[in-house]
Amino acid sequence: MEPLIPFSTGLRWQDVIDILLNSYILFRLYVLFRGTNVIRMIMAIAMLWIVERTAVSMGLIVTSWAMQGIIAAAALIIIIVFRNEIASVLQTRNFKSFFWGIPQRQIQTPVNIIVESVYELARRKLGALIVLPLKNGIEMVVQSGIPWQGKLSREMLLSIFWHGTPVHDGATVIQGDRIVEVSAILPLSKRNDLPSYFGTRHRAALGLAELTDAVVIVVSEERGRVTVFKDDSIIHINDNIELNRTLREYTGEVTATNGLRRQAAELGIAAMICLASITGIWFSFARGLETLITLEIPVEFMSRDPGMEIFSASASSVRLQLSGSGTLIKSVRPDQVKVKLNLANAVAGSNQIPISRESITLPPGIQLKQVDPLSLEVNLDIPVQKTLPIQTEWTGKLARGLILEDARTVPDVVTVVGGSLMLREIQTIYTEKIPLENITTGGTVSVSLVLQPSSLKLVDGAKNRIDVIFKVKRRPDASS
Repeated sequence: MEPLIPFSTGLRWQDVIDILLNSYILFRLYVLFRGTNVIRMIMAIAMLWIVERTAVSMGLIVTSWAMQGIIAAAALIIIIVFRNEIASVLQTRNFKSFFWGIPQRQIQTPVNIIVESVYELARRKLGALIVLPLKNGIEMVVQSGIPWQGKLSREMLLSIFWHGTPVHDGATVIQGDRIVEVSAILPLSKRNDLPSYFGTRHRAALGLAELTDAVVIVVSEERGRVTVFKDDSIIHINDNIELNRTLREYTGEVTATNGLRRQAAELGIAAMICLASITGIWFSFARGLETLITLEIPVEFMSRDPGMEIFSASASSVRLQLSGSGTLIKSVRPDQVKVKLNLANAVAGSNQIPISRESITLPPGIQLKQVDPLSLEVNLDIPVQKTLPIQTEWTGKLARGLILEDARTVPDVVTVVGGSLMLREIQTIYTEKIPLENITTGGTVSVSLVLQPSSLKLVDGAKNRIDVIFKVKRRPDASS
């Protein structure tokens, strides 16, 4: 279980919904297109994607680049080559079937009708070529067929292969209980060991059987004999009982109950594969190979008492170390990351506010690795005004024989704004230091006020610079 812990930590409920929703979409695509060449091509692309991700993890740059190009080309090929098949699936579905419900597959082909029709054709010596596709499609090797979509019946097959009809020379394709295509052209076998009495129908039937998993039935026009072709096998049929047994064996005829069980098992496996695939894609993209980044994010203070103000904080920003896949980390902007500290429970004075995971907002797929500092010291107080006297700050000594007779400031008081607790301890505002060693005569000097602590502010309109007027005289006993 330990290897699963890194994957489960940081997995949000939004991520779970993201995985489940996309898994269901993938499953619905499988339900809509199962049994078609489209789904087989999509599975091939999925295998290529797995190879591409493996190449990335192993550092195979050229292989990864080549796989990406092949996947892009294959996706375009699907849309172009199978556009008719895609259109037929979409056009035959109502709005509800796209999102719900399982289209029922044909459980069995009516073998009895085919057997009866084939031996009626043989008795009349009407040449016939009948194709029964199984799991794999035949669309890639069958050409020039005419769409039919007629319900299978003895009369229908007899009329198709009757002499003089425009479609009697080609192959007829049967899927389930419907004739889907007539007058189709099949590829010819290139084998040289075939009997001399085999005609074009027999060679076409064997050629298709060699390339696909279809079962092909041929009725000889000259001899009225029936032959079945499957893979490389050539089966000469002696009577209708043998034909019935052979077709049931190859087509895998099942009862309705077994068919539903098989379908339920197939769809269950498909749902699990879809969930596993989307989960793998999510971890590959949203987490992937971990990349680290450090950002300096300003702190936002929220929900403070409106009667108090923040007079100082130990830091105005925090350093966050974030992790995620390289793709996501590169897309992260500082304005997408927020640090918001709740001051709802803060009191007047010094408050130690911890920085928790809940205080930090991150983009989806980004994980928090480290916070520096882990807490901030925030001082809050009720702002008040106080008028304080100004005291001149002298430094150094006057020249020998000189004394400072008088000094005063203009103005002599100043009004400041600060926290009530802080101003309670402050009785005087000092000026910046004035060096005495540079003074030889009286005069006026303009100096700045020193506001300590720095959270002290002057009232609106007050100037920070004042004038110091001083007088200097010689000592009476100083020599001239």
